Amino acid sequence: MQVKGGKSIVPNVIKVVELARQRGILVIWVVREHDPRGRDVELFRRHLYSSEKVGPTVKGTVGAELVDGLIIREEEDYKIVKTRFSAFFGTNLHSFLQTSGVTKLVIAGVQTPNCIRQTVFDAVELDYPYVTVIADATAAATPEIHTANILDMKNIGVKTPTLHEWSEEFA
Repeated sequence: MQVKGGKSIVPNVIKVVELARQRGILVIWVVREHDPRGRDVELFRRHLYSSEKVGPTVKGTVGAELVDGLIIREEEDYKIVKTRFSAFFGTNLHSFLQTSGVTKLVIAGVQTPNCIRQTVFDAVELDYPYVTVIADATAAATPEIHTANILDMKNIGVKTPTLHEWSEEFA
């Protein structure tokens, strides 16, 4: 599997969302939005935010928007705003999933070693029995980093099918 970065996986992420909607699977969007001054940003990124410059993912700026082709359907999807790597850290995701009866998680997006990996490890720690990462609908800065992180997640019991393999499960 050759994954070459975030932009290259957008068509696969779009397809994951389309298939999920067709199958009646709840789509949860996890987005990063930060305070303009970076007061809620990890220490190692704070230099990107200041009173002189707008950080890369400030709410209401282009950097905090979804890429073209990814569209939140507000009447049927759910949106979580996060400020750290994990979708579970400092959000209501876990309680929302519990009260919604969700036990199967399917994850797509970027960056494999950061947001994807931390969310997956937290899901495993929280005892979600079915965690799946669509291997070619996730990406990292390099194929090597991506592959190493997919292997680490596979080694803790996470399923890591390709988009084609995942779509065939429901055929």
